[in-house]
Amino acid sequence: MADVNQVVLIGRLTKDAELKYTTNTNLAITRFSIAVNARRKQEDQWVDEASFFDITIFGKQGETLHNYLQKGKQVAVEGQLRQDRWEQDGQMRSRVYVLADNIMLLGGVSNDHTGDRGTSFGQSNDFKQQAPASRPKNGGRSTSPMAPPVDFEDDIPF
Repeated sequence: MADVNQVVLIGRLTKDAELKYTTNTNLAITRFSIAVNARRKQEDQWVDEASFFDITIFGKQGETLHNYLQKGKQVAVEGQLRQDRWEQDGQMRSRVYVLADNIMLLGGVSNDHTGDRGTSFGQSNDFKQQAPASRPKNGGRSTSPMAPPVDFEDDIPF
């Protein structure tokens, strides 16, 4: 089976996004971080715990999004985990971040009253909001006849 490196997060920006350009190729790099909350019960009370994730977007996509990525804005991010490694003062350092493929702007922090509409910015249309599927009348059971059992002649190799 092939390895999978796929991340989907929904959270809120912890500060406004930063837009920078590389010196040699003038490529746009947009960086921001989001807080993703998880709720769990501790004794008799619900406790919120936040996890923080750094997000990086390259190119025109980042330039376009930069003006919309404001502190408190809720976003959905689809991308891949990446790790940078470098040496600093004789010690190895590393940083894990999400390299975004698709960003969807969700609700929150908007001055033009459009904050509740989702807007998608990305390189593909694979990451879309979908309506929940209706429940089939047969309770989820297959209507096709059962497949015959498979008879393996060889033993499992481990």
